[in-house]
Amino acid sequence: MIRRTAPRPDPDVVDGLREFCSADISDMLNRMYTMGSNIRNLINNQRLVGPACTVKVYPGDNLMVHRVLDIAKPGDVVVVDCCGNDSHAVMGDLVSAKAKHRGIAGFVIDGLIRDQDDMKEIDLPVYARGVTPLGPLHRGPGEINYAVSCGGVVVNPGDIVVADTDGVVVVRHEYAAELLERQRQNKERMEKYVADVRRGVFSNDWVTDALAEAGCLEND
Repeated sequence: MIRRTAPRPDPDVVDGLREFCSADISDMLNRMYTMGSNIRNLINNQRLVGPACTVKVYPGDNLMVHRVLDIAKPGDVVVVDCCGNDSHAVMGDLVSAKAKHRGIAGFVIDGLIRDQDDMKEIDLPVYARGVTPLGPLHRGPGEINYAVSCGGVVVNPGDIVVADTDGVVVVRHEYAAELLERQRQNKERMEKYVADVRRGVFSNDWVTDALAEAGCLEND
């Protein structure tokens, strides 16, 4: 099944979230909607921020990864659910090159890639679990622009993906604007706190208070 259209987040909200790292967004999301740490950038050190265009493939197949090149919009992050397959790559240098020409921002794949050296020359950010020379089949079935599971997180088309050297977080499009506003309100306070800590100005009283509230006993 393929949906050619999907919800689109406000471009200003997407741009606003570029101001914040994945760790800060993860904190604001109460440590939820953070993908597993085994999904990382295997190509370069580029951050990746954009609306999700979702793909679900049959294990070991990538026909829908090729099809999504005609569906995703410029600036989209293609999120691929490989149904747990850990043997076949679902993209390589050819898909990477085609995606870059189409203006796709990058990929987040709960699976494997191949042609890593050539993909590094193309320089399109691709977050994935690993690398293998074993290529995919091209038969289907699959889905585009339906809910998928990637890195232990449900991703809906139009959700906003933020990925960097720490990992990948997903902001549901329904409350992305509200989350951005909270991030901005918290930014000044956190910047002052971080600057103070780096100067050595801080107190750990909050740790003592938390332990006392939990009934912790300390002995000499």
